[in-house]
Amino acid sequence: MSIESKQEWLAAARTAMEIEAASLTQAACRLDGELIRAVELILAHPGKVVVTGIGKSGHVARKIVATLCSTGTASVFLHPAEAVHGDLGIYTPGDPTVMISKDGSSSELLALVPQLREFHSPLIGILGNRDAPLASRLDVLLDATVEREADPNNLAPTASTATAMAIGDALAIALMRARNFTPEEFGRFHPGGQLGRNLRLGVREAMHGLDEVAVVAPASSLKQVIIAMTDRAWGAACVVSPAGLLEGLITDGDLRRALTAHDDIRGLRAQDVMTRAPISIGPDATLGEALEIMERRTSQISVLPVADRSGRALGLLRLHDIYLGAR
Repeated sequence: MSIESKQEWLAAARTAMEIEAASLTQAACRLDGELIRAVELILAHPGKVVVTGIGKSGHVARKIVATLCSTGTASVFLHPAEAVHGDLGIYTPGDPTVMISKDGSSSELLALVPQLREFHSPLIGILGNRDAPLASRLDVLLDATVEREADPNNLAPTASTATAMAIGDALAIALMRARNFTPEEFGRFHPGGQLGRNLRLGVREAMHGLDEVAVVAPASSLKQVIIAMTDRAWGAACVVSPAGLLEGLITDGDLRRALTAHDDIRGLRAQDVMTRAPISIGPDATLGEALEIMERRTSQISVLPVADRSGRALGLLRLHDIYLGAR
């Protein structure tokens, strides 16, 4: 295959993303009072939200359900073809329904409307055609129209599905804001995985206490520091005063720099090579907060000393400890 052909592939891929990005920008500009009405309808009902769609719109609906559930809005997916074969039993009176369709003429969705009215379900549509048959039967219409799909033939559901999904995300985020949904609540809905761990667990639960890590006095010789860090190889040593205060931190990098800078290291003390007043974190902070401190820096750090509010040294937290299965 020629280099020219491969460049054409790359150009097509970039164009696809640009088309989708433009579609999302246009959809964002169209958001108006209809979105507010959708939020108000959902907030007014104490039960769940039902989301439905068929084909590619069905896949979008499932993703929106996952987003709603994880952000504080109980939600379930309803397959429109299965609905009339018993699945309507998921409804309780007043459950709002979000109907997703590119062309708004799906026979399965149209057939659902009278059934859902019997359940007094407010109907919210995310439609790619404002003039579709389904549009006039909705209580709220969120406009998901696109100028074209992202593929060269303008056929594959790409820009249209991306736009519908983005509007669903926008609805979920607006509901989060309306409910004052907190990071702590988010963590309760995500107890598994790294995200949940970072939100749910505190530094105290993942740190290594002073009995586990290398601890030296400011006046300790460099040889004593190296021995302590070799015996307890956590990548750093806490330099602690006789009163138990955190005076500094010595990392493997500090040792290498000291050896490079001095021909004779016999007279060096811990206080000569340590980082004074190092960045530290409290034991009650979350792992997510610790990760933010360690990674969101021009020069990332992999070891973070833990100290209480009075400056008393408590231990060390490594970047490795934050991630699942680290200990």
